[in-house]
Amino acid sequence: MKKIIISSLCLMISGVVFSQVIIGNGIGTATDKTSVLLEFANTNDRGIVLPYLRTMPVAPTEGTIMVDATDPTRAKVKYYNGTWKDLSSGNEADISSALTKQPIVAESNTIGTIIGSDQTSATGLLVLESSNKAMILPQVTSTDAVINPAPGMMVYIKGTNKRLAVFNGSKWTFWAP
Repeated sequence: MKKIIISSLCLMISGVVFSQVIIGNGIGTATDKTSVLLEFANTNDRGIVLPYLRTMPVAPTEGTIMVDATDPTRAKVKYYNGTWKDLSSGNEADISSALTKQPIVAESNTIGTIIGSDQTSATGLLVLESSNKAMILPQVTSTDAVINPAPGMMVYIKGTNKRLAVFNGSKWTFWAP
């Protein structure tokens, strides 16, 4: 009987608790968690690294973000919104040495991690599936605080000049509103 009562209480509580994933610690950076699906700890010196693609996807899902490593000597960070857009602002990087540390394996398009749902129609290594929640990028005070940034790293600069920063392997590109 105790197990039934405890299970019922857990089920009721889970229905009113906001569900999300925080990577790095249990606190994260958002003060209001109601619209957050994925966030990162406030380490102030780390970012998220995008996957390096040696072959471009044939039919990517809108919102796909990755490092175009089809030519490792001219790599760029890109996102897809119906067409591929360059987040590196035309800047190219040689990521050949970084690619030597990456495995060369044939990946399955059906295997990935989904956060926010049990299923998705999108293909990707990590799919955030939500109609009303978003991801909060790792936050730093400056890209200077990031030691040895990896190609494809993304961070949000939270100082007076709030903006998105993307590292393509040789240079940071900054996106402001």
